[in-house]
Amino acid sequence: MSEWSKRLMWGVAILAVCGVVVSSVSLQRHYAASKTAFCDVGETFDCDIVNRSEYSKILGIPVALIGMLGYAALAGLATMYRDRYEAPRLLFGGAVAGLAFALYLTYVEGYILGVWCILCLSSLCLIALTTVLSGLIWLTRENTR
Repeated sequence: MSEWSKRLMWGVAILAVCGVVVSSVSLQRHYAASKTAFCDVGETFDCDIVNRSEYSKILGIPVALIGMLGYAALAGLATMYRDRYEAPRLLFGGAVAGLAFALYLTYVEGYILGVWCILCLSSLCLIALTTVLSGLIWLTRENTR
């Protein structure tokens, strides 16, 4: 693996750790009984509405927990398993799947719930950047064969 790819892997790992943190705050807000002060910004931004809506769970599993596990898997691929040949492909595939899921949830926020979550939008930015970096890693690996 080139030095450039290693640096990109560390970038992915840092973004993934940030994603775990954002998702864990979202999970905490999902189960919290009190109102969120930092995320209630007028009528258009309210994490509590999003995090406690019927769309905040899939088969009874909180979406934020799915996010935490997904980001943790990406961090693992970018650190512990980064030297494996298939790691760039798996990393890119996982990031694309995460981005697709985040885009679906963003659609739900904007067009079904009609309210935005700052935590969710932060996660969307993190997974989008992760997808770009992992795509660069994959392309670099494919071009150096």
